[in-house]
Amino acid sequence: MASLSNPNHTAPQDQRFLVLFDFDETIISENSDDAAVRLLPDQQLPAWLINSYREGQYHEFSAKILTYMADQGVTKESIQSAVEKIPPNPGLLDLFHYLQSHQHDFELVVVSDANTYFIETWLEHTGLRHLFRSIFTNPSYFDARGGLVLRPFHSHSCPRCPENMCKQAILREYLAAREQERGVGFQRVFYVGDGSNDVCPTQALGPQDTVFARRDYPMHRLLLEMQQSQSAKFKANMVPWVTGDDIVDCLEKIVKER
Repeated sequence: MASLSNPNHTAPQDQRFLVLFDFDETIISENSDDAAVRLLPDQQLPAWLINSYREGQYHEFSAKILTYMADQGVTKESIQSAVEKIPPNPGLLDLFHYLQSHQHDFELVVVSDANTYFIETWLEHTGLRHLFRSIFTNPSYFDARGGLVLRPFHSHSCPRCPENMCKQAILREYLAAREQERGVGFQRVFYVGDGSNDVCPTQALGPQDTVFARRDYPMHRLLLEMQQSQSAKFKANMVPWVTGDDIVDCLEKIVKER
């Protein structure tokens, strides 16, 4: 399990709101694995490796990709450079600038099925790491031969999620732990995501909370289906986003509701 707290996190401990972010295709503009794969001699995976993917087992597939990259001589330095060059999604830096200017209101957390090395590297390079109190993601480390090794975040009993990560379990545990530490819960929770694995944690949110689902991505489509079927499992508000400015517009209105 890799839950990285931030020793340099200096924001106050009594923020009213919690904001959780996915990483791949939410904070950054693509899947971080894709940026790494372009380092291969042919800039793509061989067919036998692509065909080894099984539905719901992306973690295992990602681990195979990293092993193959090491076999092909891809270095730590080149991986670091490739990750650092991934652009953020449009308007996300504006969103983080807004959140930084309102640190007294917002506590920030990353919940991602990527890995510690990719996320820490990107956030440090962009100067954003200090904004996040915690990062929940799959542990990763470089072994003796210089290959990046991936491990599962945890085990869980959720039938909807891949074996290595249930984001709802992470969210529920974090909310309970923070309420115990703070003596009070958050007034509202916001979740920013794009993928199908971002749907499960939204089931832990209530009518006072807001889900920012990237427009026309799997999370948005699946939540629309739940809303149309009037599913009792989804109680939060949903706001589709295209750029970070869409999220800023919504948060500004809520902050002004003091």
